[in-house]
Amino acid sequence: MEEKLKLLFSKVQIEEAVTRLALQISRDYEGKRPLLIGVLKGAFVFLADLIRKLTIPVEVDFVRLSSYGLGSESSGQVKFTKELETEIEGKDVIVVEDIIDTGLSLKVLIEALKARKPKSLRVCCLLDKKFRRTIPIEVDYVGFEIEQGFVVGYGIDYAEKYRELPEIYVVEGKS
Repeated sequence: MEEKLKLLFSKVQIEEAVTRLALQISRDYEGKRPLLIGVLKGAFVFLADLIRKLTIPVEVDFVRLSSYGLGSESSGQVKFTKELETEIEGKDVIVVEDIIDTGLSLKVLIEALKARKPKSLRVCCLLDKKFRRTIPIEVDYVGFEIEQGFVVGYGIDYAEKYRELPEIYVVEGKS
């Protein structure tokens, strides 16, 4: 059975949000060179667009966490499947996430990064599902706050499908 998709954010809306976030980050980090850590796989499209709109120099690295597998519900177990390759001690670090849901994965990542003694650590996400948060997480830069709905597109997948879509959709019948 094919899932039904309902448009949530258009290409224009996404571009406006990314531009706004890039301006905020560029202003906050003027004269600095932050390290942006993209959380794979979902954040790669967002991160690529974000860095092209920044007006400051940056470094980029990636981590990959897994808590979903091929399903739509978190397993509750977070594991690193790709470790950070860059030394972050004394650096300004910004974690770039596609979507923050319960906060569990991000909490595990933040704790691991803080142990490496960055100068500063902030979080930027495209989509914030605050209503689903079970762990308090402070998010410094938010593209959109969203309500219920399982979202896909713009790098975000459902069972490895729909990443290539240029807009963001809600998969109808999923929460």
